[in-house]
Order: sequence, then structure tokens, then C-alpha cells
Amino acid sequence: MARGAKTGGGSGMLHWLGLAFIIILLDQFTKVLIVGNYQLGDSTYVTSFFNVVRAHNSGAAFSFLAGASGWQRWFFTAVGFIAAGVIIWMLRAHPGQRLFSFAMACILGGAIGNVIDRLVHGYVVDFLDFHWSWLSPLFYRGHFPAFNVADSAITIGAICLILDELLRVRRTR
Repeated sequence: MARGAKTGGGSGMLHWLGLAFIIILLDQFTKVLIVGNYQLGDSTYVTSFFNVVRAHNSGAAFSFLAGASGWQRWFFTAVGFIAAGVIIWMLRAHPGQRLFSFAMACILGGAIGNVIDRLVHGYVVDFLDFHWSWLSPLFYRGHFPAFNVADSAITIGAICLILDELLRVRRTR
């Protein structure tokens, strides 16, 4: 076992916190560009399957609870802070597990990016709009719900967590 892999080692954890910080910066930078150049609902055609839009999401993934009376802003903010605390604890305990720590750093950066939006705006700014006709049975006019860099990082992190677990199970057989 590599030195510091079990006990945590501050330098390993700082590496992963640095990745999370880069994700937060990229997320917030792109959102500043969108808020500064688009009004709510504005859209720019990019390709036959992709637009840049300005959308607001006061709920969670797929606008879950977006229609609630406002309490969801603080609920999802609290969930984000709790998740960040748990993830930092996990990073400290497992910095030598590269895929796991990469996944946790991605989720941490994405969660904090969206928490910042909730605190500053009261909603999350989304702007990536992918659409394909084959999605029409699932989504209005085939448009997958708009999302942002933070959401992308969370998704990549979740996929990497699943892959890490599959690899871990395979190694124990």
C-alpha cells in the first residue's frame, strides 16, 4: 500500500480538492457568461442537436420540486453542504484510491457549483440544451432538460463511482 493511502495524507487530498476547485471555477465562469449575455429563455442555435440557452432550475435534477413554494432552495442548499462535508471526509480517508477520489472530486465541484447558484440567484443556471427527435416520447419536443458544467461533473463523478465499484468487486473475485 502506498504511503498515505490509508491514513489520508494532506497532499493527496489537496490534489482532489484542487480538481473540485477547477470544476467550480469553470462552472461559475460559464454561468457568468450566460447570465451576462442571455436573458431567461434566450437561445442560440449551434448544431441540429445542440443549442445554448438560458434556463433557471429552482428544483433539482430534471426540475424535481421546481414548482414548490421556495423551501426547496434551502433544502437543496443544505443537501449540497452536507454532501460536500461527507465527500471531503471520504477524500481524506481515501486519497490514494484514484478513480474513487476523482469521482468524489467531480461530484464535490459540481455540488458546490450548484449551491453557489442557489445562494446567489435562488435557482441554478442551466444552458446546455441537447435535443434529438428520438427523445420526443420522453421529453418535450425531444429536448433533454438543460444542464450546466456542474451537472456534467456530477454525472461524470457518478459514472466513475459505479465503474470504481464494478472494478472493486471484480478484483475481489
